[in-house]
Amino acid sequence: MNGTETFLWIILAGFYISCLFTVCILTFRKGHTVLGIVGIIFPVLWLVGAFIPAKKGSRYDVEQQIVYQQQIAEYSR
Repeated sequence: MNGTETFLWIILAGFYISCLFTVCILTFRKGHTVLGIVGIIFPVLWLVGAFIPAKKGSRYDVEQQIVYQQQIAEYSR
């Protein structure tokens, strides 16, 4: 391997690790477990899981409902 190939591998590894800690975690929080697991091999699925709506009762959905209720209570004062 020459220097250019090594540089590209380092960049790709950094991108994969950053996606692992951001998009993958969001996919799991939204309740899309299968997309999160299969996304380890095909990271594009992490993006799909992050963009589709959260499943009812998932951690993300519950947090969003709490925030919306607080905003409604604040605006209705």
